[in-house]
Formats: sequence, structure tokens, C-alpha cells
Amino acid sequence: MLQLINLSKDFSGNPLFTSISWHLKKGERVALVGENGAGKSTLMKIIAGLTEPSSGEIQFARGARASYLPQDGIVTAGRSLFHEARAALAELLAMEEELHRIGFDLERLPHDSPEHEQILARYGELQEQFRHGGGYTMEAEIGTVLKGLGFAQVDWHRDGGEFSGGWQMRIALARLLLQKPDVLLLDEPTNHLDIEARNWLEEYLCAYPGSVILVSHDRYFMDSVCSRIAEVWNHTMTDYHCRYSTYLHQREERVTALRNAKRIQDEEIEKTEDFIRRFRYQANKASQVQSRIKQLEKVERIIIPPERKKIRFQFPEAPKSGKNVIELKGVTRSFGNHVVLNRIDLTIEKSERVALVGHNGAGKSTLMAVLAGGGFQGGERVPGYNVSMDYFAQDQANVLDQNRSAYDELYADAPYDMVPRLRDILGAFLFTGDDIHKKVSVLSGGERNRLALAKMLLRPSNLLLMDEPTNHLDLNSKEVLLDALKGFDGTVVFVSHDRYFVNALATRVVEVDDGGVENYFGDYEYYLEKKDAVATLSLPVTRTAVSEPRSQNPLSGVDPAPLPPQNKEVRLKDREEEKRRKREDQVRQKRMGEVEAQIAAVEKELAQLEIEMNAPGFFDDPERGVQGGERHAVLNGRLEKFYGEWEELSG
Repeated sequence: MLQLINLSKDFSGNPLFTSISWHLKKGERVALVGENGAGKSTLMKIIAGLTEPSSGEIQFARGARASYLPQDGIVTAGRSLFHEARAALAELLAMEEELHRIGFDLERLPHDSPEHEQILARYGELQEQFRHGGGYTMEAEIGTVLKGLGFAQVDWHRDGGEFSGGWQMRIALARLLLQKPDVLLLDEPTNHLDIEARNWLEEYLCAYPGSVILVSHDRYFMDSVCSRIAEVWNHTMTDYHCRYSTYLHQREERVTALRNAKRIQDEEIEKTEDFIRRFRYQANKASQVQSRIKQLEKVERIIIPPERKKIRFQFPEAPKSGKNVIELKGVTRSFGNHVVLNRIDLTIEKSERVALVGHNGAGKSTLMAVLAGGGFQGGERVPGYNVSMDYFAQDQANVLDQNRSAYDELYADAPYDMVPRLRDILGAFLFTGDDIHKKVSVLSGGERNRLALAKMLLRPSNLLLMDEPTNHLDLNSKEVLLDALKGFDGTVVFVSHDRYFVNALATRVVEVDDGGVENYFGDYEYYLEKKDAVATLSLPVTRTAVSEPRSQNPLSGVDPAPLPPQNKEVRLKDREEEKRRKREDQVRQKRMGEVEAQIAAVEKELAQLEIEMNAPGFFDDPERGVQGGERHAVLNGRLEKFYGEWEELSG
């Protein structure tokens, strides 16, 4: 489908990557990974034809085409959402127009006209192409894609220019998916998607008939979609035929082996150089010295770039709070006639990690703002004893001082004992080198969000309210934040669209939907499992929104806390079942890793055999040719067996 041949790219003499040779098969879904600045986006732009390589070439299969979705910067206006998406199907629309034109001609021409038969044949041929290309179902396909990406049907007739930046990127993604290119290039496609849209995109890409290359900072998404990892590192690209989670372990082993090889090589070079220094001016050793000098000149030095510093950060010790950190009692929040929260009850207890989930517009951010002390029309908000709160809103970056540098903005709020660690904290959120001295006014939106989040880590508090803290963070920064939150001894309520982050942190999931909230006492996998069970069995779900009218007086009496949706015995049984399922999943994942390693080994052996068989003169010896063919068949058989087992394990 796609082949890179000795591809190189440099900027002002500094190499980004050098002599990359790599191929992509039809139907493969590859995650492109690497440090920031390694060249992932540049490589995708080169493949898409938007940037020229310094040297090398790109070859596509005959008739194949690639399409690229950048991280941002796409704006559409002047057409309705539906027609903007429909415009992506230009080839089908041209066929449709020609069919209408031919149909009109057939109505006009007499049946005995010499042209009638020829035009009729063209009409039949075009009609078959139109049907095969999905022309008769394209409106339904457009609707499926728009709905899957979170667009409500009432939005279909809105002008594209009315949508915000995040929704503009969804429009661009919808157009790209509808075009169905042979090679789909996606640069951070999940950045502007909520969890529901990510789940839909994940399923769509898993069933996509073409090939996919994507860059993502969502571990769960990569694990679910991609079965091959291509790492851009050390000016080259290395393949791992496995899931992202397995890649992390295999990469660590590879880098360790490379470091050991470099250590051994450095020792040998040092011995050789020492010999040269000692005997350079001794005539009886001259030939040996010259021999060693030539050996050194031929040595291909192993160069390993410095690893990114691994930073660990701990929140300041949280002040002690009461058991109930915050309570909402019959709270109503509306905007005009639109009721977002309808008389909800919610109690957040000490040390909980509560994830708020729900589709876009369901009210997650509204609920977060109410918890933080924002306005509401009815009910009561009751903070707990000795609660010290810190709130990270989606627009938190707007409160930064525009005239300060990034370092000074952090320094202004830092406790004395945190000052020595400010550079480490900034580094954790991708402010390195001279970046820390940039004025806030010149930072990008993503950089400002990261700086606002870094400031939050400085303040001693026992309740953290965090609305999408993982936006604009790379995988390393997410891990830093996740580790810090896991070690935090206070209470956390958060919204995140990163499912790995949610699943690793949440102890309770609160779903916001249709004006009410539903509680799921477990992690995100538990929430999905219970949702699936409810959808399958059509079981009623206990909601905390109440039907009886409540007093609008915020000083009204305290209502009893809502009952948990299940009794203790049922919850314990569910948790045991969940543990059993996780153990089985761990065994399955381990076996998948083993099978993936076996596949990689057989593919490597097969590739080496094919190189030998393609060499001139290989088949001059008939016996060797027969043996080679038999060996090739055996390896293909083993590969087919392993792939079958892998598909069974991943099914």
C-alpha cells in the first residue's frame, strides 16, 4: 500500500530522521509514536504530500491515495454542516450528476436512435459504479458519521462557521472518514472528542477497509485500534508488531540492550585508543597502531540520545477534612428554558476519586462549576468541614497574568519549599529550556492550559475539581499527573476524555445525563460493564434526580442522603466477578504479548528468507530452491496459525 525508501528530513542541517525504509500493508492500523519533536507530524505531512523530504522517495500502490487530518487549524464556513460533509463525496456526487444528465438524455432520445443504446450502456455501467461506491446509501453514511462524532441532527442545517474550533476539527474528521482514502493519516484525532465519540471512532477505525496511520496521546485508543507501533526515535523508525502496552515493555528491553551494546563498544574503543596512545611513537609497533587506527575509522558508533528526564511530583499534604466533603441537595441549574441539572442529589466523600462522564452538552462542566461554588437556581450546596478547594476549569488559562513569564507565573503562587522544584514541574508540563521565560501573552492555548494546571499542583488543598486536565498533555505528562493524583491524600472530582486516565484513577463514576446523575461505584470498566448489562437486559437504573418538588430556599432542611443503587452483598459479588474477569484478561493479554512476539520473530525470519531467495543465483541449485520453497511454506503456515490465535485472543 505504501513504501518509504531511504527517506530523510532535516531542518537547517539538523537531521530529524535519516534513511528511513518502511512499508505499510493494506488494512494495517499503525500508531506512530515518539518524543515531542521527533518528527511524527512531519513524517505524516511528507506521506500526505504536504511537505517535501530532504531525500528519498515514497511509493504508493497503483491508484492509492492518502489523506491527512492535522491537529488543528481547519475552519469551514458558507455551507450547512450536512452539505459540508456531503461535499467530501465529490466523486459520487459527480456520478450522481452524470446519471441525472444521462437519464434526461434517455427520456429525450427516441428508442430507435443510434445513440440510445450507447448512452443506455453508459448509464448501466455508471449506475453499477455508483451503487458499488455507496452512492445510494451516502446520505445514511453521512448521518452515521455525523451522529457518531457527536453532532445532533438539529445541527445538520447550521452553517459550518457557527461551530467552535473543536467542532470544526470534528467536521474535518467527518469529511476525511467519508472520503475513505486508502491511507488515512490522523494527527491527534481524539483531541476534540468526548468519550462517546472516541468509542465510536475506535469501532469505526477497527472496521476501516483501508490502512490507518495515527498519532495519539490516548493509550486506550491506541491499544484498541492499533496492532503495530512505529517509533520515531534516534533519527530512525523502529517497528513493533504489538499493542501499545506491549510495546512499552519491548522498547525498554531494546533500549537496555542498546545501552549495553554501547557500553561494550565504548570499552573496546577506549582500549584501542589507549593502545594507540601508548605505542604511537614506537617503530616496532607502527603497523599494529596503524591497523587499530583503521579499525576505529570503520567502527559505526552507537549513538543514543539522552532519555527524557522522568519526573515524579507529589501534591502538598492535604489538610484533614470531614467525611462528607461536599453535598448537593436538590440542586437545579438551568440556562433560560434549558434545564441542565434537575433537582439532583450528590454526595462526595473524603478520599474518593469521582469521574464525571456523559456526552457533550450533558452538563458535566455545569455540575463541576456548581460544585466549585458557581450559581444555581434551586436546592442547596453544602461544603464539608474544613474543605480547602482548588478548581481547574476548562478556561482556567484566562486567569493567568499575561505580563509574567511562565516561570514567574508559577513562582508567584509557589510555597517556599516548592521553589527548588519549579523547573521540574514546568518540565513535566513540556516547558523546557528557554520556554520557561516566555511571556504568558505569547503562549499558545495549549501551553497556557498546561501552565494553569502546573500552578494547581502547588497549592495545598483537600478537594481538587478538575475539568479536562488531560487536554493538551502528552503521554509522559499524563503519567506525571496521574501518579501525582494517585498519591494525593485528598479528594478528586474530575472530567477527562482519556479512558486510560479515567480507569486508572476513578473509584466512582457519576454519569450526567438528561438532567440527572447516576452513580456507579467502581472504575470506568465497571461503569461500562453495568451500562452494557442495563442496555442488554433493559433493567431500571436508580437515578438520584428526584420527582418531588423541593424548596427553592438554599437554607432549607437537610434531606436524607440517597440510597446506594445496590445492596452490599450485590456490590461485593459484582466486585469479585470484576476481579475474576480482570485476572482472565491479564492472562489473555500476556498470551497476546507472547503470540505477538512469535509473529514478529517469524516475520523477521520470513523476510530474511525472502531476501535470500530473491538474491541472484539462489535457484541455480535446484535442491536449495526446493528447500527454500518448503521453508517458506512452513513459515507462512506458522504465521497463519499465530495470526489465527491472535485474532481469537483479541476477539
